[in-house]
Amino acid sequence: MTPLRRLLVLATAVLVLAGLGTGFILHAASRAAQKNQAQAGGPAVSAGKVTLAPAKRLAFVNAASGPHRTEVAAVPAADPAAGRTASGLKCQRFYAAAGTGVCLQSSPGVLNQNNRALVLDANLHTLRSFALAGTPSRARVSPSGHLAAWTVFVGGESYASAFFSTRTSIVDTRTWRLTPSLETYAILLNGKHYHAADINFWGVTFAADDDTFYATLGTANRTYLVRGSLSRRTVTTLVQNVECPSLSPDGTRIAFKKRVMTGAALWHESVLDLRTLHETPLAEHHSVDDQATWLDNRTLAYALPTNGKVGSSDLWSVPADGTGTPHLLIPGASSPAPL
Repeated sequence: MTPLRRLLVLATAVLVLAGLGTGFILHAASRAAQKNQAQAGGPAVSAGKVTLAPAKRLAFVNAASGPHRTEVAAVPAADPAAGRTASGLKCQRFYAAAGTGVCLQSSPGVLNQNNRALVLDANLHTLRSFALAGTPSRARVSPSGHLAAWTVFVGGESYASAFFSTRTSIVDTRTWRLTPSLETYAILLNGKHYHAADINFWGVTFAADDDTFYATLGTANRTYLVRGSLSRRTVTTLVQNVECPSLSPDGTRIAFKKRVMTGAALWHESVLDLRTLHETPLAEHHSVDDQATWLDNRTLAYALPTNGKVGSSDLWSVPADGTGTPHLLIPGASSPAPL
């Protein structure tokens, strides 16, 4: 290669890297601008009646500063930037579907028996209360409202920890039959019955038939997507490296967080086609440590930490087909539930 050609190659490489760097900077600046614009003066929050009855509204846990912090709140689905109505019910994790809600409450610094799961009716009245064995982590309700599930940490405080233990429970809201732990279910791993002392389940998501569910199985330093049956009390592994699954409304795809760096808390949000097992990485490049929620068959919502605010988060949305860019949905919020 001649000196002149080497110089041209070097100049081209510098221009490409400069372009990439500029692109990343502009992308970060755009997201920061979205946050600053949305958070200027803080969102308007007022006390009022919140119902879980089917409507074109989006419920969530309010994370904005003020007297209504951690309360279940709601905004119009078509205008999530509108003033939010806060219910007075405080939850650490929340989800709702078909007029049924589940609220996980935590009392930091006291014994675990003060952590509890509340199953709610459409008016946020408590139907049943269940003691939790640890710190709230995940919550889900089936599309019919007949089933509710929750996951807690009983050892360790994060999925990024080298050692953690979880407990996942499911309750039938028609009979109040409780499955205290999915660890009692029979496991088929790669077609063979599997037993181990380090089994953990987390992140349940329900299909529409009130029997099939999906969840994460963790064992032997690996994670698996499992498909479970409540009637048969079994789970079967499907693919590896799937955490916190969320089933699309049409039942064809799983949104999940995929670990992309060993030994670090770094996950990339992706979508798995259940028919082909093809994975599609989404346009969100921040590490998402959340169980994403499908707003519809095309769009996902998830929480990311708010810069500079300890214990606060914002809700972002992104197309489920890997295109587009992330969009700030609701500042100061978590646990979205489209009603």
